[in-house]
Amino acid sequence: MFYDWFKRLTDFFGAFLLLILFSPVIFVTCIAIKLTSSGPVFADTPKRVGKGGKLFYPYKFRSMVENAHKLMQTDPKFKKLYKKYQKGSFKSPEDDPRITRVGSVIRRYSVDEVPQFLNVLKREMSIVGPRPYYPDELAFQQKRYPTTRELVTETLKVKPGITGFWQVSGRSEINFDKRIEMDAYYARKRSALLDVLILLKTPFAMISGKGAV
Repeated sequence: MFYDWFKRLTDFFGAFLLLILFSPVIFVTCIAIKLTSSGPVFADTPKRVGKGGKLFYPYKFRSMVENAHKLMQTDPKFKKLYKKYQKGSFKSPEDDPRITRVGSVIRRYSVDEVPQFLNVLKREMSIVGPRPYYPDELAFQQKRYPTTRELVTETLKVKPGITGFWQVSGRSEINFDKRIEMDAYYARKRSALLDVLILLKTPFAMISGKGAV
């Protein structure tokens, strides 16, 4: 099938070339993270759900304090933040105190996502596809929006992506029920043309930082 070959080639060569292209940004980001906060360069986030429900670890530059996800779930002082996080479609609010100074910049322009090209080379992700969800996020949101269960099943038939239909259409400003509807639409209609159109829109979404948190 033409699309399958197109996807494999663009994923492999695209991820390889983009890692080279972004190498100066990667270097500067690593230095900035190490100089401004304690902890590893990569975020210690939980695994996410990939194609067919298989869990994998998405590489991301650390934009928060060390052990940020665990702290939010276990530290009493973050109890209100965790509830706000759940209500906000599992997206950290702009005033999240766990976000570092460097983190606020790299999150706004999606620089924290650049290491996920490594996931693409490992064939866990694609350059274009639905964004990967946390397991607890899917469980929580399907209880909150029972009508989305079939959409979730449809979405998980394809590899998650670094950029996608949802990401270039408002990103974090879109609630889960609308987001999963867009993800399922992509899973049904995916094609070389749709991927190219999404890729063309991606630079503007990154530069504008619209909806990024």
